[in-house]
Amino acid sequence: MNRRVLPALALICAAGLAATACSDPTAQDSGSDDAKRTAVDPSARLDGVKLTMWTAQNTVDAPKQVIDAFEKATGATVETRAIPDLYEQNVPTKLASGDRPDLMFWQPSVSTLPFVQPRQNLLTLDGEPWVSKLGDTEKSLGVVDGKRYAAIVTSPAMLGVYYNKDVFKKAGLSEKDFPASYDELLALGRKVADRTDAAAFYEAGGDKWPLQWQMQLQLTDLDRQWWADLNANKKKWTDPVVVGAIKKYKEKLLDAGLAQKNYRTGTFTGQADALWKGEAGMVLNVTSFQSQLQARHSTAEIDRRIGWFPVANSSATGLYSPDQTNGVVAFRTGDDKRQDAARQLLAFWLGPDYPDYIKTMKIPSVQPSVPTPGGLPETSKAQVAALPKAVGVFQAKAIVAPDTHLYLADMIFGKKSPQQVAQAIQDQFAQVAKAQGAPGF
Repeated sequence: MNRRVLPALALICAAGLAATACSDPTAQDSGSDDAKRTAVDPSARLDGVKLTMWTAQNTVDAPKQVIDAFEKATGATVETRAIPDLYEQNVPTKLASGDRPDLMFWQPSVSTLPFVQPRQNLLTLDGEPWVSKLGDTEKSLGVVDGKRYAAIVTSPAMLGVYYNKDVFKKAGLSEKDFPASYDELLALGRKVADRTDAAAFYEAGGDKWPLQWQMQLQLTDLDRQWWADLNANKKKWTDPVVVGAIKKYKEKLLDAGLAQKNYRTGTFTGQADALWKGEAGMVLNVTSFQSQLQARHSTAEIDRRIGWFPVANSSATGLYSPDQTNGVVAFRTGDDKRQDAARQLLAFWLGPDYPDYIKTMKIPSVQPSVPTPGGLPETSKAQVAALPKAVGVFQAKAIVAPDTHLYLADMIFGKKSPQQVAQAIQDQFAQVAKAQGAPGF
């Protein structure tokens, strides 16, 4: 699944719609629904209860295993409904029209969760039996203003470097050469470019969205206070550290010849092909790239040819990036029976069914007490190992995720300078934050 970013201009519209029409003006604040509830058997009978769940078109089958098992165990009926793309744009519009499901996949980040107006529309999930079972990184997701609104059912995508083992061998490189900073990553790329006939990196300017990752790596040294100040309009995306990151990507990687020749038109699928064939030594991307490899090749084939390592601006640390399949939210429908059933489904999902769910999906576990299923490639295992110490990408830190990739695409086609890219990011960030009603904007 591609790591698309919700278009920020669409979010402006969504914010306006949600603020005026998404909420039932007669409904009480959802903060009042988190009173202590009696524990319920996740498999208790629910005969005659019907629930609906919204998914994106490309993830309609993601909850199939758990829904089938839940229906069999409880007698409930759960209907999945695929919302047309762009999912993140169309969902707020549908909610604004008064349409709402009982449950829904939604990105559990501070930049995207607010656009379904959680305080008014969602059940709070603090104190649910599965919350304490989550890993530390997963616990940090799905929370807005101190209240939990999303169940975390899959691990966030991990951002890191996939590399071709044969290319590294030809370049005389081994695990001891793995970088511990972004500058060392660029130096590693120079060795690949100078010692082999492969491009150091494959950049996907044609699909645009992967362009954000090289910049993201360089922002990992910014502390919590910097992001808090950004979210309060005290810091700007035009800060020299951001402009410097954009400039370094342009000058030290692209202009320095460390990307493939057609980086302006490169694609996400082209990344996988080039890395697999050894036409590129490295690809910087998230777990959707891993999924693409697993869909095409066996675990044994991947283990022979492809490796993975984490890296940040000044450490050998991975980054995590939330997406819409990580979180499931439950809506306040006004029907207590359905709301209780929705909570029960989440308890079933992250309770008795969870080992079967992750085994069927072939994905890492979000619960340290539940082992990740066997048979995953070493690249996937490396990402699981890196997750506990990973830091969030800006979608997990900034209250708005601007269309960074679009402005970087303008830069690689000569339409914007690094300073102009940063200014465009700032302008859009401030515009959406203001539409969202964020304090300070």
